Amino acid sequence: MFIDSHCHLDRINLTPYQNGFAEFMEQARSQHIKHQLCVAIDLESYPAMRALVLAYPDISLSVGVHPNATEGQDPSVADLLALASDDKVIAIGETGLDYFRSEGALVWQQQRFRCHIQAAKIMRKPLIVHTRAAREDTLRILKEQGAEQIGGIIHCFTEDWAFARQALDLNFYISFSGIVTFKNAQAIQEAARKMPEDRYLIETDSPYLAPIPHRGQSNYPMYVRHVAEFMASLRGVSVAEIAAQSTENFCRLFRMAV
Repeated sequence: MFIDSHCHLDRINLTPYQNGFAEFMEQARSQHIKHQLCVAIDLESYPAMRALVLAYPDISLSVGVHPNATEGQDPSVADLLALASDDKVIAIGETGLDYFRSEGALVWQQQRFRCHIQAAKIMRKPLIVHTRAAREDTLRILKEQGAEQIGGIIHCFTEDWAFARQALDLNFYISFSGIVTFKNAQAIQEAARKMPEDRYLIETDSPYLAPIPHRGQSNYPMYVRHVAEFMASLRGVSVAEIAAQSTENFCRLFRMAV
């Protein structure tokens, strides 16, 4: 059984499933997807996302605003707390910093990140952190804001082992996506090999970043198996071990049984 620790189920292409979410869920379960964490990227689409997955106990939610979101509501701590009080919400995010796609003075992005960290600490719910081309500021703000008190996930890991070690020291888990399967991902693969067994997760980031052999196509939570298979080859263990260990790690982080 696999857990997809990061996906955007309200954005996947349901055409192969007769445009039906229930049909998609049947297929996901039949392919041993035990649980999915459906991650928010803005507040405007959150109500519809929640309504889509509300009836499914094997889907959890996060609430937050992506660092690249420039339209729509910028959340206050109070906004995040109100939404995160829902028992179906197990995490705050995704949040973080992305200097690759955003330009200019990004003080607003840093402040948004701090706001999410504050809400996570109050709610005692882990953070989901997105970081791209912003490694120094990401680590600095996590330290300044005392994010180690709550921890969380560095999702869709694209950094190196040196960054991973600092994130581990801050009480964060590292989640590997389909990017780890790419041929040019040597630094990510090194981190995946060296990662302590009790601190890694696997994800798809569906519908984005499909792993090999589906690279360039729409991504689905079922493809998390390919991430697990690649991780198993890197670490010299069985796919079953990757599945079991990543599931155990997810349950420990979120203090839940699935």
